[in-house]
Amino acid sequence: MAEGKERLSEEAIEDRLGSTPGWRREGDSIARAFEIRYHGGVALIVHVADVERLIGHHADIDLRWDHVRFSITTHDAGHRLTDADFDLARRIDAIAAAHEATPL
Repeated sequence: MAEGKERLSEEAIEDRLGSTPGWRREGDSIARAFEIRYHGGVALIVHVADVERLIGHHADIDLRWDHVRFSITTHDAGHRLTDADFDLARRIDAIAAAHEATPL
């Protein structure tokens, strides 16, 4: 398994959630939504996708007319949470801030 993609313990997950405010656990995923109008949302998604391609880790993305929702899990770790998920969450937060997306 790739570096950073080992399954995290429940304690480790709780610890990492504490350092990624705004992200919520949903089973074996973490999720967060941002308010941003449709065309801005498309630009945000393209920017996130460019970073995802570089790091080799991807979120599930839901685009609506007034918001974008990201859900992250590590598929090749059996759909479990790993450090790679929390790293991507922090990167998404930075990209969303640069796009002036408002956290929901």
